[in-house]
Amino acid sequence: MSSVFEAVADVMKTLIDNEPKPPLHIGEAMTCWTYLTMLEEEIANVQIGINTTTDNELLGALQASMELAKAQSTVLRDFMLLEGVTLPPVSEKKPNSEPNSVPMGVKLTDDEIANALSVKLVANYMMCATGAVQSVRNDVGLMFVKFQAEKMKFGASLKTLMRKRGWIKIPPYYVPNGLPTP
Repeated sequence: MSSVFEAVADVMKTLIDNEPKPPLHIGEAMTCWTYLTMLEEEIANVQIGINTTTDNELLGALQASMELAKAQSTVLRDFMLLEGVTLPPVSEKKPNSEPNSVPMGVKLTDDEIANALSVKLVANYMMCATGAVQSVRNDVGLMFVKFQAEKMKFGASLKTLMRKRGWIKIPPYYVPNGLPTP
């Protein structure tokens, strides 16, 4: 069994060699296309949250999510264009609006906004994991590992905010029958 250091060395060697990279395989191209779509839709949904909430901490989380999604989208878009992958159609950008002008019944609660962001984050995280493990090319796999690590870091701060505010959804606890009580 090889060590972690040998594995890292093998990956690094493939990244610095001068051999031409093979084209993306269809799974790599599809994962890139799908993840870019997810990022662009996240940006549109985050814009809706920003237009809806007046909570400063939630606004900060939404703006951080927006910055991360835009940064990843730019990297991925540039990569896809370089590789000749067609870009997906995406939602139009939302105009800014006044949160207090959004009518009741249309306006999302802060709880709903935070949980929708959390669900999108989990979907992004899972897509990055899929991209990393499906990739044959190391540069593609490492790009998705980096994206995943960035999403994980953001997710930790979002989870802290959601716990603090009581917004986090927790499933019922599992206590099997016959479990000894302390």
